[in-house]
Amino acid sequence: MRRIPTLLFSLIVALYCLPTNSEVLSTPPIQLATQYQQDTVVAEYLVSEKLDGVRGYWDGSNMLTRSGRKVALPASFTLGFPHVAIDGELWLGRNRFEQISALVRRQQVPDQEWQEVRFMMFDLPQHPGPFSERYSAMKMMVEQTASTHLQVIKQETVASTEALFTILDGVVNAGGEGLMLHYQQAHYAVGRSEYIIKLKPKYDAEAVVIGHTQGKGKYRGKLGALVVKTPAGLVFNVGSGLSDKQRENPPLVGSIITYQYLGFTQKGTPRFASFLRERPSQ
Repeated sequence: MRRIPTLLFSLIVALYCLPTNSEVLSTPPIQLATQYQQDTVVAEYLVSEKLDGVRGYWDGSNMLTRSGRKVALPASFTLGFPHVAIDGELWLGRNRFEQISALVRRQQVPDQEWQEVRFMMFDLPQHPGPFSERYSAMKMMVEQTASTHLQVIKQETVASTEALFTILDGVVNAGGEGLMLHYQQAHYAVGRSEYIIKLKPKYDAEAVVIGHTQGKGKYRGKLGALVVKTPAGLVFNVGSGLSDKQRENPPLVGSIITYQYLGFTQKGTPRFASFLRERPSQ
């Protein structure tokens, strides 16, 4: 009988012994949001805070990420969870995205590290009713489940666009990411839907270009990112928002650019910084 080389044998064993967190089941059939439009009739929607957690899909027995990867949750976390599909967010609290993201990616985690995590429900994919009925069903589900980890994201009606942006300002000032709007009469539909809307603020700021990084892949031979420095001395890269023409002839070192961003990371750097324009020389 032919012997398998030791290195190959070790590789085969490693592949078969991968922890459950590396299992890829099936990509969950989820609904995706569209961007807020000025003509949105706000009173027809239920509004909630957009949580900065990790999207989770409970299929009735497993917790999946958006890509279909199984999350290695302790049995105590899902004890009492209903055997129905739930769309939601694994959440630790505002401004703690880095921690929950790292926790979800880990393969073996002590039960106590999941104690503060909540699975915040925001939809029931298999429920036949409109969103207003699904929200009522989720609240009832929480009342009937003893788990402290299963909660529902609070939804509220908002009378006007002015009131909506007042709520948005309050959420952002408190460290939140933005708002979600669910059309009350819409049924759950897999894919991008005009009946679920995200509203997040974009901020503008200026920084001076102090360097360039080389591009990779399709940007090989061109600019990869601008290295910039803020007036407060913060240094970071701005790699998105640049056209191919700008990558071939980028803003020079010493020039000032305007960039957009969506709040700050825990390290204090602008989140999702994107190039907007170069300030004209004076």
